[in-house]
Amino acid sequence: MAYDLEEQEQLATLKAWWNQYGNLVTWLLIIALAGYAAWSGWNFYQRNQSAQAGVLYEELQNGLNAKDNAKVQRASGDLTSRYPGTAYAQMAGLAAAKSAFDANDLKTAKTQLQWVADHGNEEYKAIARIRLAGVLLDEKAYDDALKILAGDFPAPFAGEVADRKGDILLAQNKVQEARDAYKLALEKTEEKNPGRQLIQLKLDAIGGAGKAAA
Repeated sequence: MAYDLEEQEQLATLKAWWNQYGNLVTWLLIIALAGYAAWSGWNFYQRNQSAQAGVLYEELQNGLNAKDNAKVQRASGDLTSRYPGTAYAQMAGLAAAKSAFDANDLKTAKTQLQWVADHGNEEYKAIARIRLAGVLLDEKAYDDALKILAGDFPAPFAGEVADRKGDILLAQNKVQEARDAYKLALEKTEEKNPGRQLIQLKLDAIGGAGKAAA
Protein backbone atom coordinates (compact mmCIF):
# COMPACT_ATOMS: atom_id res chain seq x y z
CA MET A 1 0.00 0.00 0.00
CA ALA A 2 2.85 2.37 0.90
CA TYR A 3 4.44 1.58 -2.48
CA ASP A 4 1.21 2.47 -4.31
CA LEU A 5 0.96 5.78 -2.47
CA GLU A 6 4.58 6.61 -3.28
CA GLU A 7 4.04 5.74 -6.93
CA GLN A 8 0.92 7.91 -7.06
CA GLU A 9 2.83 10.82 -5.55
CA GLN A 10 5.58 10.44 -8.16
CA LEU A 11 3.01 10.34 -10.95
CA ALA A 12 1.28 13.40 -9.56
CA THR A 13 4.62 15.23 -9.37
CA LEU A 14 5.45 14.21 -12.92
CA LYS A 15 2.06 15.38 -14.18
CA ALA A 16 2.45 18.71 -12.44
CA TRP A 17 5.93 19.15 -13.89
CA TRP A 18 4.70 18.23 -17.37
CA ASN A 19 1.78 20.63 -17.11
CA GLN A 20 4.23 23.38 -16.31
CA TYR A 21 7.09 22.54 -18.66
CA GLY A 22 5.66 20.10 -21.21
CA ASN A 23 5.10 22.64 -23.98
CA LEU A 24 8.59 24.05 -23.56
CA VAL A 25 10.18 20.59 -23.70
CA THR A 26 8.15 19.71 -26.79
CA TRP A 27 9.25 22.86 -28.60
CA LEU A 28 12.86 22.34 -27.61
CA LEU A 29 12.72 18.82 -29.03
CA ILE A 30 11.13 20.08 -32.23
CA ILE A 31 13.81 22.77 -32.61
CA ALA A 32 16.59 20.26 -31.91
CA LEU A 33 15.20 17.76 -34.43
CA ALA A 34 14.71 20.50 -37.02
CA GLY A 35 18.28 21.67 -36.48
CA TYR A 36 19.60 18.13 -36.89
CA ALA A 37 17.53 17.63 -40.03
CA ALA A 38 18.81 20.93 -41.46
CA TRP A 39 22.41 20.03 -40.61
CA SER A 40 22.05 16.58 -42.20
CA GLY A 41 20.38 18.10 -45.25
CA TRP A 42 23.13 20.69 -45.62
CA ASN A 43 25.84 18.05 -45.39
CA PHE A 44 24.06 15.97 -48.02
CA TYR A 45 23.72 19.05 -50.23
CA GLN A 46 27.41 19.87 -49.82
CA ARG A 47 28.45 16.30 -50.66
CA ASN A 48 26.17 16.28 -53.66
CA GLN A 49 27.50 19.64 -54.87
CA SER A 50 31.07 18.47 -54.45
CA ALA A 51 30.41 15.22 -56.31
CA GLN A 52 28.80 16.99 -59.27
CA ALA A 53 31.54 19.62 -59.32
CA GLY A 54 34.10 16.81 -59.32
CA VAL A 55 32.58 15.38 -62.50
CA LEU A 56 32.87 18.75 -64.24
CA TYR A 57 36.42 19.21 -63.00
CA GLU A 58 37.35 15.84 -64.47
CA GLU A 59 35.91 17.05 -67.78
CA LEU A 60 38.07 20.16 -67.49
CA GLN A 61 41.14 18.01 -66.87
CA ASN A 62 40.34 16.00 -69.97
CA GLY A 63 40.20 19.26 -71.92
CA LEU A 64 43.59 20.28 -70.54
CA ASN A 65 45.14 16.95 -71.49
CA ALA A 66 43.74 17.30 -75.00
CA LYS A 67 44.82 20.96 -75.17
CA ASP A 68 41.21 21.80 -75.99
CA ASN A 69 40.91 25.33 -74.63
CA ALA A 70 37.25 25.68 -75.66
CA LYS A 71 36.33 22.58 -73.64
CA VAL A 72 38.33 23.83 -70.67
CA GLN A 73 36.57 27.19 -70.72
CA ARG A 74 33.11 25.57 -70.96
CA ALA A 75 33.79 23.28 -68.01
CA SER A 76 35.23 26.14 -65.98
CA GLY A 77 32.23 28.33 -66.78
CA ASP A 78 29.85 25.59 -65.63
CA LEU A 79 31.82 25.12 -62.42
CA THR A 80 32.03 28.79 -61.49
CA SER A 81 28.37 29.45 -62.29
CA ARG A 82 26.81 26.30 -60.80
CA TYR A 83 29.21 25.38 -57.99
CA PRO A 84 31.00 28.62 -57.05
CA GLY A 85 31.41 27.65 -53.41
CA THR A 86 33.48 24.55 -54.10
CA ALA A 87 37.25 24.27 -54.23
CA TYR A 88 36.82 22.74 -57.68
CA ALA A 89 35.54 26.08 -59.00
CA GLN A 90 38.62 27.91 -57.72
CA MET A 91 41.00 25.30 -59.11
CA ALA A 92 39.10 25.39 -62.40
CA GLY A 93 39.49 29.16 -62.62
CA LEU A 94 43.26 28.92 -62.25
CA ALA A 95 43.53 26.03 -64.71
CA ALA A 96 41.30 27.75 -67.25
CA ALA A 97 43.35 30.94 -66.95
CA LYS A 98 46.53 28.98 -67.75
CA SER A 99 44.81 27.29 -70.70
CA ALA A 100 43.62 30.64 -72.06
CA PHE A 101 47.07 32.19 -71.57
CA ASP A 102 48.69 29.33 -73.48
CA ALA A 103 46.13 29.92 -76.26
CA ASN A 104 47.16 33.61 -76.29
CA ASP A 105 43.71 34.63 -75.07
CA LEU A 106 44.82 37.10 -72.44
CA LYS A 107 41.37 38.62 -72.00
CA THR A 108 39.87 35.29 -70.91
CA ALA A 109 42.91 34.53 -68.76
CA LYS A 110 42.42 37.82 -66.90
CA THR A 111 38.69 37.19 -66.48
CA GLN A 112 39.31 33.76 -64.99
CA LEU A 113 41.99 35.02 -62.63
CA GLN A 114 39.87 37.96 -61.54
CA TRP A 115 37.02 35.57 -60.67
CA VAL A 116 39.31 33.56 -58.41
CA ALA A 117 40.73 36.75 -56.89
CA ASP A 118 37.19 37.88 -56.07
CA HIS A 119 35.67 34.58 -54.93
CA GLY A 120 38.46 32.26 -53.79
CA ASN A 121 39.80 31.57 -50.32
CA GLU A 122 42.86 33.47 -49.15
CA GLU A 123 45.38 31.09 -50.73
CA TYR A 124 43.64 30.90 -54.10
CA LYS A 125 43.12 34.66 -54.12
CA ALA A 126 46.84 35.18 -53.56
CA ILE A 127 47.79 32.82 -56.39
CA ALA A 128 45.28 34.47 -58.73
CA ARG A 129 46.51 37.99 -57.95
CA ILE A 130 50.16 37.06 -58.52
CA ARG A 131 49.32 35.38 -61.83
CA LEU A 132 47.07 38.24 -62.88
CA ALA A 133 49.92 40.66 -62.24
CA GLY A 134 52.04 38.46 -64.51
CA VAL A 135 49.49 38.69 -67.33
CA LEU A 136 49.34 42.47 -66.91
CA LEU A 137 53.14 42.55 -67.02
CA ASP A 138 53.02 40.77 -70.40
CA GLU A 139 50.54 43.40 -71.56
CA LYS A 140 52.91 46.13 -70.31
CA ALA A 141 50.19 47.40 -67.97
CA TYR A 142 52.80 47.93 -65.29
CA ASP A 143 50.90 50.28 -62.97
CA ASP A 144 47.86 48.03 -62.98
CA ALA A 145 50.07 45.04 -62.23
CA LEU A 146 51.59 46.79 -59.22
CA LYS A 147 48.13 47.75 -57.97
CA ILE A 148 47.11 44.08 -58.07
CA LEU A 149 50.08 43.28 -55.84
CA ALA A 150 49.33 46.06 -53.36
CA GLY A 151 47.67 45.20 -50.09
CA ASP A 152 47.95 42.19 -47.83
CA PHE A 153 48.93 38.67 -48.85
CA PRO A 154 49.25 35.55 -46.69
CA ALA A 155 52.80 35.33 -45.30
CA PRO A 156 53.82 32.24 -47.35
CA PHE A 157 53.35 34.26 -50.57
CA ALA A 158 55.60 37.18 -49.58
CA GLY A 159 58.54 35.90 -51.64
CA GLU A 160 56.46 35.37 -54.78
CA VAL A 161 54.89 38.81 -54.48
CA ALA A 162 58.27 40.50 -54.11
CA ASP A 163 59.67 38.52 -57.02
CA ARG A 164 56.78 39.55 -59.27
CA LYS A 165 57.18 43.17 -58.19
CA GLY A 166 60.84 42.93 -59.13
CA ASP A 167 59.91 41.74 -62.62
CA ILE A 168 57.48 44.63 -63.08
CA LEU A 169 59.88 47.25 -61.74
CA LEU A 170 62.66 45.95 -63.95
CA ALA A 171 60.36 46.19 -66.99
CA GLN A 172 59.87 49.84 -66.02
CA ASN A 173 63.66 50.29 -65.95
CA LYS A 174 63.53 50.95 -62.20
CA VAL A 175 66.64 48.88 -61.66
CA GLN A 176 67.40 49.82 -58.06
CA GLU A 177 63.81 49.21 -56.95
CA ALA A 178 63.80 45.91 -58.82
CA ARG A 179 67.05 44.93 -57.12
CA ASP A 180 65.56 45.68 -53.72
CA ALA A 181 62.45 43.68 -54.57
CA TYR A 182 64.52 40.66 -55.62
CA LYS A 183 66.54 40.88 -52.42
CA LEU A 184 63.34 40.91 -50.41
CA ALA A 185 62.10 37.95 -52.44
CA LEU A 186 65.23 36.00 -51.54
CA GLU A 187 64.83 36.93 -47.90
CA LYS A 188 61.20 35.72 -47.85
CA THR A 189 61.77 32.55 -49.89
CA GLU A 190 62.77 29.38 -48.07
CA GLU A 191 66.22 27.94 -48.75
CA LYS A 192 64.78 24.67 -50.06
CA ASN A 193 62.48 26.44 -52.53
CA PRO A 194 63.81 25.80 -56.06
CA GLY A 195 62.54 29.23 -57.10
CA ARG A 196 65.38 30.86 -55.16
CA GLN A 197 67.82 29.99 -57.96
CA LEU A 198 65.87 31.97 -60.54
CA ILE A 199 65.49 34.93 -58.18
CA GLN A 200 69.24 34.88 -57.54
CA LEU A 201 69.96 34.75 -61.28
CA LYS A 202 67.75 37.77 -61.89
CA LEU A 203 69.38 39.64 -59.03
CA ASP A 204 72.88 38.81 -60.27
CA ALA A 205 71.94 39.92 -63.79
CA ILE A 206 71.20 43.44 -62.57
CA GLY A 207 74.06 43.68 -60.09
CA GLY A 208 73.14 42.07 -56.83
CA ALA A 209 75.50 44.26 -54.82
CA GLY A 210 72.98 47.11 -54.67
CA LYS A 211 71.69 48.42 -51.38
CA ALA A 212 69.54 46.08 -49.30
CA ALA A 213 65.79 46.32 -49.30
CA ALA A 214 64.32 48.51 -46.57
